[in-house]
Amino acid sequence: MSTATDRGVVGKLSTLDRFLPAWILAAMLAGLATGRVIPGLGAAIDAVQVDGISLPIALGLLIMMYPVLAKVRYDRLDTVTRDRRLLLPSLLLNWVLGPALMFALAWLLLPDLPDYRTGLIIVGLARCIAMVIIWNDLAGGDREAAAVLVALNSVFQVLAFGVLGWFYLAVLPGWLGLPQADLAVSGWAIARSVLIFLGIPLLAGYLSRRLGKRARGRDWYETRFLPRVGPLALYGLLFTIVVLFALQGGQITSRPLDVARIALPLLVYFAIMWTGSFVLGKAIGLPYERTTTLAFTAAGNNFELAIAVAIATFGATSGQALAGVVGPLIEVPVLVALVYAALLARRFFAPSTATVSERPGHDTAPSA
Repeated sequence: MSTATDRGVVGKLSTLDRFLPAWILAAMLAGLATGRVIPGLGAAIDAVQVDGISLPIALGLLIMMYPVLAKVRYDRLDTVTRDRRLLLPSLLLNWVLGPALMFALAWLLLPDLPDYRTGLIIVGLARCIAMVIIWNDLAGGDREAAAVLVALNSVFQVLAFGVLGWFYLAVLPGWLGLPQADLAVSGWAIARSVLIFLGIPLLAGYLSRRLGKRARGRDWYETRFLPRVGPLALYGLLFTIVVLFALQGGQITSRPLDVARIALPLLVYFAIMWTGSFVLGKAIGLPYERTTTLAFTAAGNNFELAIAVAIATFGATSGQALAGVVGPLIEVPVLVALVYAALLARRFFAPSTATVSERPGHDTAPSA
């Protein structure tokens, strides 16, 4: 890949997105410092709660979920549901193979750290509905297909996340003869967290798009409204990270190697899921654009939802919550690297008859 191409890919990212790992690291350090200099912070944060989560954290979680779901093109579901070569592999990768792979990696690489292991299993169940649109767009993927798969993942998470969480955390370990004492969790508790912290912003995002387009038109919604609310997702994430690390400062500074161990299964997961999905797309005859979309939607995870569920179910100071917080710090640089890998692999595909932006009905404004 040429240097000019490299600059082009990076240049398409906003300043916020380009330095996302740095912002996340800064938020972690700010949280650690805040926890040390403000005594009694934990008691103040927990004074008012929503579904077992302190009100400040709950607001941060809802704010970071809403902009992502407001960007989804809910009216384009049929453009992908008719393409079974894309839809069926995506459902298989996202809801069967992905969670199973993370479950296996968590038990294989964290056998002695049950809290972090559980947190990673929750991450594996939370399929990506956020930054994946950005990575897909940078790699030249099919933007509409990505938006539709994101919409399907959003709806499916509301319907199935609680059941899958109960299965992977409470049922499957018993079947396999694995310890269960540290995995006792209510399926309803997970489902309730999903309904609150995904269902509410999902409804708000859907209504925003529907009412905004009706009142001001699609062009205003896509080019004026979304750019204004988009950064709220990052602000909400960073705020949540600051609060979580303020609460977990003592645990983090006393066990820095645990953070590195959390990172290892995540790195292996991203490599296997993205590479396997990309090879599968090529093997079943998908064009480059949809192969890329399949790979990125399968490899990414919804860390916002994972953090919300972990906090609501296990508490803000739990190891499960820490595993979710570490996730974005690892995911962002890895998926940026995979954008370049996809562009390098493009030479092995036949040229498309039309670019993504030239397809009928395709929006030329960035979806993310």
